[in-house]
Amino acid sequence: MVKLSIVIPAYNEEKTIEKTTKTYIDFFDKKLKNDYEIIIIPNGCKDKTVEIVKLLSKKYKQIKYFDLGFPGSKGKAVLKGFGLAKGELIGFVDADLSSSPDAFYDLVLNIKNYDGIIASRSMKGSKLLIKQPLLRRFLGYGFRFLVNLFLGLKYYDTQCGLKVFKKNAIKKIYQQVIILGWAFDINLLYLMKLNKFNVIEIPTEWSDSKTESKLNVKKAVPEMFFSIIKLRILYSRFKSLLNLFEKQNEKTR
Repeated sequence: MVKLSIVIPAYNEEKTIEKTTKTYIDFFDKKLKNDYEIIIIPNGCKDKTVEIVKLLSKKYKQIKYFDLGFPGSKGKAVLKGFGLAKGELIGFVDADLSSSPDAFYDLVLNIKNYDGIIASRSMKGSKLLIKQPLLRRFLGYGFRFLVNLFLGLKYYDTQCGLKVFKKNAIKKIYQQVIILGWAFDINLLYLMKLNKFNVIEIPTEWSDSKTESKLNVKKAVPEMFFSIIKLRILYSRFKSLLNLFEKQNEKTR
């Protein structure tokens, strides 16, 4: 039985993917022995990421991979990983080693009776080894306000790339995700809320790596804003239709 599945989306990570993978394997071999798997999902890489991952999968039996073969997105890669995962706990982490294996395992230990658990860089008790730029932090506060206002997600940090969910919860909702870009995380958490799954947030230790500069702030900000509005409108309509359908079924019983 696989206790834990760790999904790692990877886009042009030739400089980091081997180090990240080996670091996680060294750690979880000691903690879980053979009861875990690492699923790496390259998505349209233009460097040697795929070649490196292929070699790693031959060397380590814990590693599985699936190359999307086209430039996708973090969300697309993570969802593919969810579909392949067999663990009782299924989580994902960024490929750049911003989160250590200890931080990931901290989520595993603290999920307990919750359906999901997410790491926060903004809660009291979190440790930022390398702080994000002031602009990124300011935009993060604004985004958090809008997510709370429109979607009722009262988390300090929805965007941290470190999350773990119970298998029964994530397998139920992952195919309903419609936002695959930088706002993918809020779509995932909003679906967990709509399905009445309980997700807790805890502080984490984080090192803001250089690879996070891939985020184009000017592009990501409007994308995230319109994604919030889109989620609110579409899922509200879906929920209304679902309620109507349930009422009609009750009348025919």
